[in-house]
Amino acid sequence: MAVFPPISVRRPHDIVDHPVGVCGVATGFEGIFAARVRDQDGKELREVSVRAGGTGIRGNFRIGLDLPGRPKTARGSVEVFEYAQDGSGGEASKAVVPVVAFGAALIDGYRGFLQYAVEPGDSLSGLAERFLGDGGRWRAIFQANRDRIEDPDPIFAGQTLRIPQ
Repeated sequence: MAVFPPISVRRPHDIVDHPVGVCGVATGFEGIFAARVRDQDGKELREVSVRAGGTGIRGNFRIGLDLPGRPKTARGSVEVFEYAQDGSGGEASKAVVPVVAFGAALIDGYRGFLQYAVEPGDSLSGLAERFLGDGGRWRAIFQANRDRIEDPDPIFAGQTLRIPQ
């Protein structure tokens, strides 16, 4: 029989909306656990309590974490965990999912992203001009794809990039 972890969050390295959507299957002491969003510098942007399942019973959950404003960093993380039952404030069964980018930090009015297959001769500035109307906005595309691009200069035909919209 497969043993499921108390908290499991899957989908690292993605762009998240505002509010940040978090869903999964989890359990915590008396069915209560927490979800938190941090920026790249480790600053807590929002934490909420979540109720799902019960002691030993796993339940589905889906929440939206409203951020207090536009994140100062494009990258960050989502954490789901339960506080230690001994009252120490420690965190147990913690799942941390790295976020490639907060959509709101990439472009104003972020609605989602296009998937684009890079063609020979493409550049980030050319894609920014084509899809965002300004070649100088190439950094938004670069930040949206930091899990795929380490250096903004060479992009390669066949790569699939996310173009924030």
